[in-house]
Amino acid sequence: MEWLFGLLIIAAACAIWGIAIERHLYAIRRENLKVLPAGSASISVLHIGDIHLAPWQKRKAKFVHSLGQLKPDLVINTGDNLGHKDAIGPVLTALAPLLEKPGVFVNGSNDYYAPVLRNPLGYLAKPSDRSEGPVLDTPRLIGAFRSAGWLNLNNREGQISINGTTLGFIGVDDAHDELDNLSSIPAQANALAACDLVIGISHAPYLRVLEAMGSAGAKLIFAGHTHGGQVCVPGIGALTTNCDLPNKYAKGISAWRFAGRDVILNVVAGLGHSIYAPVRFFCRPEVRLLTLLAVD
Repeated sequence: MEWLFGLLIIAAACAIWGIAIERHLYAIRRENLKVLPAGSASISVLHIGDIHLAPWQKRKAKFVHSLGQLKPDLVINTGDNLGHKDAIGPVLTALAPLLEKPGVFVNGSNDYYAPVLRNPLGYLAKPSDRSEGPVLDTPRLIGAFRSAGWLNLNNREGQISINGTTLGFIGVDDAHDELDNLSSIPAQANALAACDLVIGISHAPYLRVLEAMGSAGAKLIFAGHTHGGQVCVPGIGALTTNCDLPNKYAKGISAWRFAGRDVILNVVAGLGHSIYAPVRFFCRPEVRLLTLLAVD
């Protein structure tokens, strides 16, 4: 019986760590990427995603608000901002300093529907089903982002000039709920042919989206959705990405090749979780601060 008691102690310690401690240990991950044309000035990009904010999560809201101190040149928001039906106001308040910066965004399913209770073990078998929670006031969220000057990239393209470099963006709506329109990507890419760098933006890094964007000319792709696995096993890593992206790419930088083109994928592990699964284990909540540099 001593071994059983020991297991219970370990399980309790892990639960306390994951539920009460680690999910509040917000991190800023920094990376440098040489992707800009030779001679270009550097561009700092703050990648945020999967905030899943609920009105009572004051600590998380304070952290998001503090990110304005980083003074990024560009903000990329890959969706799932909302974690509760009453979260739009708190999200906009938390993001207020960042909304003063140039930015682009796409939506995740939780920007359309409030979360519902799910069996967490089901994620190990297959990606979760399409969202079915209460419908949210998505037009209010999108309208606030657009009023601040952020580009809506849900099945759209756009471009922004920063520090003398013209960045083009190819975007899709949430691929997890099959809202992505891949047929729009070639036309988007054609409209951006004169840009110095083309960047793909997707909430969920489904392989069909990565291939379509990479084949169309995106050299760098930003995505979220995976939560980095949310619950990871030491020495093994993520057990799921909640999509068809291999688990080893659940967060961070990875290199891909599509149609003879090299592509860099950047996946943010995000800041949140469903209110029905308030845990992070060996997977700290994060934002990513990338410095884009000129090639040698």
